[in-house]
Amino acid sequence: MKKITFILLISFITSSFVSSQTKEDSLAIKQAAMNYIEGYYEGNAERMEKALHPELAKRIVRTDPQSGRQRFDQMSSLTLINITKAGGGKSIPQDQRIFEFRILDITGNHASVKTVAKGFFDYIHMAKWNGEWKIVNVLWDFINN
Repeated sequence: MKKITFILLISFITSSFVSSQTKEDSLAIKQAAMNYIEGYYEGNAERMEKALHPELAKRIVRTDPQSGRQRFDQMSSLTLINITKAGGGKSIPQDQRIFEFRILDITGNHASVKTVAKGFFDYIHMAKWNGEWKIVNVLWDFINN
């Protein structure tokens, strides 16, 4: 009896997670990621702002060349919006704007996404905030495209 109860509990939990992953959520998550990347490329601060939660933390691990010690450098939502407003990635030609997008996980009101763009990649955490998907955390680094 315990085994059957356990299996039913696992089935219920699994079906709850699967049912929370709607097509509408997937499309809205993709749109938030597109607003983030395309907004940057276009220098469109409005699109960037629409994608971000006001308390965004965008971080990169850097190594100090003199000491060899690592540290986190961080950008806030306002910093990223201002970088975008100042031109963002507009100088990158359209045909060189590499973009890949993949939803890694959606569970309830939380999602993990990976994007790859010209020169950098992002691991993005999103939350459904007041009915809209917003980027809350980004861990990123540079790459050679």
